[in-house]
Amino acid sequence: MSVKKSILIATGNPGKAKELKEALGSLEDQYKFLSLKDFPQIKDVEENEPTFEANALIKAKYFATKHNIAAVADDSGFILDAYPDRFGVRTKRELEAKDDMDWMTQFLDIIEPLENRRATFYCAMAYYNPETKEEEVFLGVTEGVMMEFPQTPLEKGIPVSSVFLPDGLNEVFSAMTKKQKNDLSHRGKACKMLCQFLSKN
Repeated sequence: MSVKKSILIATGNPGKAKELKEALGSLEDQYKFLSLKDFPQIKDVEENEPTFEANALIKAKYFATKHNIAAVADDSGFILDAYPDRFGVRTKRELEAKDDMDWMTQFLDIIEPLENRRATFYCAMAYYNPETKEEEVFLGVTEGVMMEFPQTPLEKGIPVSSVFLPDGLNEVFSAMTKKQKNDLSHRGKACKMLCQFLSKN
């Protein structure tokens, strides 16, 4: 019986960690997926690059190198058509909020007067193997609109999933089944490309 290779899912966001593990579930016969809970002594790394791809790779390399284990990390967020210079790589940090509900309240106040609430979600998924120095980055994109108010209870760590309606659909991200979201979301699309890559390696 072959020994499974270990891969660290390098995110401290519980919502993202849950989605990533679900999306990578088809590879559990090949890989053992670890989380940052297995390495509580590691501090987070600063994300100071201007692109989703560069920030994701910073995190993957940082956590992989710290424990000499292959790691995957993502950087995701959205860009509003009405405010192209806000949010983006700073989506979560754009608003100083005490919790998800506070963040959502502030965000809804910002978009409430807007006629154009179109938005594009991005997810860059990075892989880095410190042993081979191999690195890859995959980008998933989903376009849609922001709703006036949450359509479902807020998901921990990813509150905007309750108000983002992808083009051509009638359900926000958080109202979808796991399979639907993995097929249609920006993170699901990036994970699919990552899965294809990992299954060949």
